[in-house]
Amino acid sequence: MRYGSVCSGIEAATVAWHGLGWEPQWFSEIEQFPSAVLNHNYPDVPNHGDMTQYKDWPNDKTIDLLVGGTPCQSFSVAGLRAGLDDPRGNLALTFIAMAERLKPKWIVWENVPGILSSNRGRDFGSFLSALGNIGYGWSYRILDSQYFGVPQRRRRVFVVGCLGDWKSAAEVLLKPESVSGNPPPSREKKQETTGYTSSSFGAYCEGVGTVRASGGDLGGGSETLAVRDTMGTITARMFNALGVRDVEEGALVPSKDSQTVRKLTPIECERLQGFPDNYTQIPYRNKKDVDCPVGPRYKALGNSMTVNVMRWIGEQIDEKRL
Repeated sequence: MRYGSVCSGIEAATVAWHGLGWEPQWFSEIEQFPSAVLNHNYPDVPNHGDMTQYKDWPNDKTIDLLVGGTPCQSFSVAGLRAGLDDPRGNLALTFIAMAERLKPKWIVWENVPGILSSNRGRDFGSFLSALGNIGYGWSYRILDSQYFGVPQRRRRVFVVGCLGDWKSAAEVLLKPESVSGNPPPSREKKQETTGYTSSSFGAYCEGVGTVRASGGDLGGGSETLAVRDTMGTITARMFNALGVRDVEEGALVPSKDSQTVRKLTPIECERLQGFPDNYTQIPYRNKKDVDCPVGPRYKALGNSMTVNVMRWIGEQIDEKRL
């Protein structure tokens, strides 16, 4: 499976899919530090930079899958009125236009749960309708990282599309008994691979109007990281350019004696996102890897997808291919 990645960040997809034998053909990332991480870890994979310039990229490598997590603020109903020929300023539309041009068999797209309620669901509905208009059947589901082997609560919307085949797309993300439109009742979290609600899936077919979606209790839109410590306490973190910042409960991670608090280390953040230790500790701006600044590492990890979730999605697609 050959894939192209946009809004690549530090490439959770490539870390996740390497074991499947999948091969990245190119990346598309413009931020300086994530681009340096890509160049350090994947020196033979070209980074094409700005995805809005995709028409000018070399067109010598066919891809089977397009993956990316465009910013949620890029949605614009007004942009859709201009059509797919003018995707400027709207990276979600650019993603659709790239899929139309490159025609990969599969697409994987990620965003925050708040997109389900953005503009009362119209933005997400427009995105899915656009996918259908260029020939992709699709399914979507909210997946929570805490059910994939990492100790953090991180809900994200994932859309899987399959060219000309909505059923295959649905079977990647949903239990087979859910494909018929009759989802099973909710199970206990310990028995369920992923969290499930009736608003977390969909599929395209001819004649269906605008998709109505609601975030409900799964709404929100921040890059929030909820961490379970050794005492079982849940504390939430938000990563920014300066490091770890409180967003809930006014505390960092408690130490064992519960008398002091401390910041998560970059290695702990890498583990929480499923990356290998020191994956983001690279030579940067004329500094050795051991002197790599931690601020950019925190930000890049906070903006990343979770490797474990991407591995699960890749495995489901691989099963469908085989």
